[in-house]
Amino acid sequence: MDPSDPIEKGARVRVPPPLAFVGGLVLGVACRYLVAPAPVPVDRLISAAGGLLVLVAGLGLIVSAGTLFMRTGQQPAPWKPSPELILQGPYRFTRNPMYLGMTLITVGIGLLANNLWIALFALPALLTVHVIAVLPEERYLSEKFGASYQAYRAQVRRYL
Repeated sequence: MDPSDPIEKGARVRVPPPLAFVGGLVLGVACRYLVAPAPVPVDRLISAAGGLLVLVAGLGLIVSAGTLFMRTGQQPAPWKPSPELILQGPYRFTRNPMYLGMTLITVGIGLLANNLWIALFALPALLTVHVIAVLPEERYLSEKFGASYQAYRAQVRRYL
């Protein structure tokens, strides 16, 4: 392994992806006060219970994926090199369980806070992460793992 080889440096991701979701939260709170309140249009108990379920599901995805990274000696930071593909756990169902988890957490917080703005900003946050992180990560993994990554891509969806 040559540390100067771009493949050994990790994906070319310049911005930590969680910042997009933090930005969505901040924008959602700002819109609530600067534009107009946007309560979730269902009974408060239902939105709170649904929000808690969605948030817990998101946390579960992130913890499960993070645990697999730790067990394989990898770091989840996308700019760090990936010594091997992880194909078990939530990676059997989605190629991006951490980003999907962050999206679910954002939606869950919006529902729990009774702020539809926050939940709505989850999608632009995911689209931002798609451009700044997912696409560079996919290029990196394709270059590094070739046919094995292409076979994985053919079997497992990007998000859902």
